[in-house]
Amino acid sequence: MENIKQNFSIKDLESLSGIKAHTIRMWEKRYKVLEPKRTDTNIRTYNINGLQKILNIAFLNENGYKISRISKMSELDIKDLVQRITTSKSNYNRAVKSFKVAMMNFDQSVFLKTYDGLLENNTFREIYNDVFVPLLEEIGYLWQIGTITPAHEQFISTLIKQKLFFNIEKLQFEKPSKTDKVFVLFLPEEEIHDIGLFYTNYELLLHGYKVIFLGQSLPMEDLSYFLKLFDNPIFVSYLTVKPDNVEDYIERFTKHISTKDKCQYWLLGRKVNEMLENHYKFPQHVKAFKNINQLTLNLKNE
Repeated sequence: MENIKQNFSIKDLESLSGIKAHTIRMWEKRYKVLEPKRTDTNIRTYNINGLQKILNIAFLNENGYKISRISKMSELDIKDLVQRITTSKSNYNRAVKSFKVAMMNFDQSVFLKTYDGLLENNTFREIYNDVFVPLLEEIGYLWQIGTITPAHEQFISTLIKQKLFFNIEKLQFEKPSKTDKVFVLFLPEEEIHDIGLFYTNYELLLHGYKVIFLGQSLPMEDLSYFLKLFDNPIFVSYLTVKPDNVEDYIERFTKHISTKDKCQYWLLGRKVNEMLENHYKFPQHVKAFKNINQLTLNLKNE
C-alpha cells in the first residue's frame, strides 16, 4: 500500500478545506494559525498536522466561529469543539466537511457522531443521497488530483459500507412483498467499486423485491446458472471503471446470457453515464439509468 501522504501544498489545503489560498496565507500572517515549512524554492508546504488543523478551523468557521476567536484556542480545544459540534444537528454541507475531517484524521468517532446527528432528522436514504453521494464524488476528485491517498479513500468508504450493511441487513429480515421480479446484482470481472451496487441492493430491498447479491468481479459464465433457477431474472451492474469496453461486454452478455431477449440487463455507474452522454443506443433488453433514483422511478412505472 502507498505511504500516507505527509506533505501538502497550499492548493491541497484549499481543495480539502474550501478556504481560498489567499485567505489561508492571510490567516497565517495575521493570526499565526499555521506554520508552513518552505522548500528550497520558497514554496509553502504543510504537514499532516497543519492539514488537520485547517480542516478543523474551516469547520468551526463555517459553524459561526470567527477566526480571531479560533486563533486563541489550543489545538486540543479546537478538536474538542469540533467533536461537540458534530453531535449537534448539522446541515448537509457541514456534514460533508465533518466527514472529510474524519477521513483526514482517520477518526472514526467524528464519522459516527456526525452520522448519528444526521440520523436524528433524516432517513438513511436521505443521508446516502444528500451527503454520502456528494462526499464520495468529492473524494474521487481529491484522489485524482493526488490530495488524498487510497488509505483515506478506503477508510471513509469502509465506514460508509458499514452503514449500508446495517441498513441492508434490517431489510433482509423482511419477506419480499413483490414476487414478479428477481434481481441478480453483480459487478463484472476486475470491477471492485461496489458501494453503488450495495446501495442499489438497499433500494431494491426497500421496494420489496427479492435480491440476490453476488458482489464484485464475477465471471460472466457464472450468471447462466440463474436462468435455470428463475424465470426472466433481471441482472444489474454498477460500472465505475470496468469493463474497459462496455459495448463489447454488452454484446457478450447478449450472446451468452440474454439469448432471445430472455432476461433484462440494467446498468448504472460512471461508465454508463459516459455512454448516455454520447447518445449510445443500448439494445432493447438493456436499460441504462443515469442514477439509482431513476432506476427506482422505473420500478414504479413498470
